[in-house]
Amino acid sequence: MSSHQERPGKVVVGADGSDHSRAALEWAAAEAVRRGVELHVVHALGMPLIVSAYGGPTRFEPTDEISGQATAVLTQAVELVEREQPTVRVETRTALEEAPLAMVRHSHPGDLIVLGTRGLGAFASMFVGSVSVRVSAQAPCPVVVVPSDGKGRPSTTKLDRIVVGVDGSDPSRRALGLAVSLAAETDGELVVVNSWEVPYPYDPIAMTAAGHQPQEDVFEKQSEELVAELLAEAMDEQREDVNIEVTVVRTQSGPVDAILEAAEGADAIVVGSRGRGTIRGLLLGSVSQGVLHHAKVPVVVLPRHADEEN
Repeated sequence: MSSHQERPGKVVVGADGSDHSRAALEWAAAEAVRRGVELHVVHALGMPLIVSAYGGPTRFEPTDEISGQATAVLTQAVELVEREQPTVRVETRTALEEAPLAMVRHSHPGDLIVLGTRGLGAFASMFVGSVSVRVSAQAPCPVVVVPSDGKGRPSTTKLDRIVVGVDGSDPSRRALGLAVSLAAETDGELVVVNSWEVPYPYDPIAMTAAGHQPQEDVFEKQSEELVAELLAEAMDEQREDVNIEVTVVRTQSGPVDAILEAAEGADAIVVGSRGRGTIRGLLLGSVSQGVLHHAKVPVVVLPRHADEEN
């Protein structure tokens, strides 16, 4: 058994005092209750690096003022969690690194990272990488990105209805397994979405008259068979009672819109990432990044190598 399997998991949430992080804190505390695990609150200072010819790179130590501000942020975070979920055990951490690096370094396979959506709305963040995008590409465990309603609250903290997009790839297979596990936490409903489109123009009347099966029927049948196969792989004896709804969608606008449309009224979206998790965090994957930038509910991203066996 690998070491990460022996270590009890935890929920790790980033806090910076913003409305975005307060929404993430509230969602993370609710999830820690569902899992029965500790909540670790991390505040990253982003102190500059000092490059020394003798001792290697080190970071500036924070001033008393910066340390005081960090203490205030973490104190407020703990107070919020105690109000919302008084049974949760909370640990706090102050990190000298930038937020993406701090969140990755304070988490392990088997954990769950929770972040707010700061920066996701900006067009530039598609290129420079917001904290959420970078962590979602590099983390060793699933990452939940929680939108704020503008008042420092998440749109929901429930997991009663979860949407997951699948396409037969390995990332989507693993994402489906994660979605099944999340739905099992609350006996929630799982909506499995597989979108497709006819890859070339054709005349359906002429082809049907010539004895060909309509392409829509072919693709729909293939889609249903794919989803059935994936579900058979993902389900086990402990999860047989998960309520599953299969949605096969024909779309002209791609899988992102299909997933977002299915997520109307849902509590969370689960996506897998094909991204390779480069140092800049830009290769998250087009579908997962597209969903992140437009979703109005929490998005659970399973990074490319998260929770893989060593």
